Amino acid sequence: MNILVTGGAGYIGSHTCVALLEAGHTVIIVDNLSNSNSETLDKVKQITNREIIFYQIDVTNEKAVDNIFAIHDIEGVIHFAGLKAVGESVEKPLPYYYNNIVSTLVLANACQKYNVSNLVFSSSATVYGDNTVPFVETLNLLPTTNPYGETKVMSERILTDIAMANPSFSVSILRYFNPVGAHESGLIGEAPNGIPNNLMPYVSQVAKGKLRKLRVFGNDYPTVDGTGVRDYIHVMDLAEGHVAALDKITAGVHIYNLGTGQGTSVIELVKAFEEANDIKVPYEIVDRRPGDIASCYADASKAKRELGWIAKRDVISMCRDSWRFEKNNKDSGTSLWLSR
Repeated sequence: MNILVTGGAGYIGSHTCVALLEAGHTVIIVDNLSNSNSETLDKVKQITNREIIFYQIDVTNEKAVDNIFAIHDIEGVIHFAGLKAVGESVEKPLPYYYNNIVSTLVLANACQKYNVSNLVFSSSATVYGDNTVPFVETLNLLPTTNPYGETKVMSERILTDIAMANPSFSVSILRYFNPVGAHESGLIGEAPNGIPNNLMPYVSQVAKGKLRKLRVFGNDYPTVDGTGVRDYIHVMDLAEGHVAALDKITAGVHIYNLGTGQGTSVIELVKAFEEANDIKVPYEIVDRRPGDIASCYADASKAKRELGWIAKRDVISMCRDSWRFEKNNKDSGTSLWLSR
């Protein structure tokens, strides 16, 4: 199929494009490059030996999005594009509400106008709020602790309402947990602009000497060692989950958790990184970060049952692949110590 991938130059988007291309799909990418790099697309081509179509636009630009739908015979959409830092969303809620919700509205409108019935939405386990773990898809959604999570809840509701009003519309909502790792080639991985908001690239940059030490936000949570527990999933497992969801998509709304089903604390992840790569990662404990919860991990049995998908790669593989990419990433050599 011809698949439009919004945010396709980003971390999860680029890996999903690799999986889509390797599965035989044609990929059309739109990305404003606000937190990504066009060089990533060249590396996707190198990995797959396939061509891609790329437009540098913002998905909130309705006219630009409409033009792409008019030019291309799009058969499915995977919507990644959006702001995604939990802490930043607490500090700057307005850009998150505007960007994340308007982009969903613009895409949904274009799908209806051009009779595109298949849409896979990149949601998040954040929508569960501070619920009882493991999170299952049937849980009532609690108020989230941050605007980022609220934008995902609102987008899910928008797409659900559209599907209810249009019986032929097929929506797969993927609530995934904490993607880490990189493609095994070491060519693409998580390379955020500036100081990383996510744990694994921060750990990798500390290991490389770009950052002085890791800041662990809180060690007084009710967890195994007091640090936050998350369900870390290899980004290529996650990418393959998107392809599985697209291949099995049917009319209506279908919600799936994509995770390993196991929780790993921040300190446990740091120790796994040190073990996998034989390198020390200095860290310090600091105050809790606004919007964080103690524990978050998945019940992913529905995805296994209905999509035939499971996470296959373990935490050690995630750490090895992350470090391989970090060592290969030429943009990660400049010290940011003064920024901290």
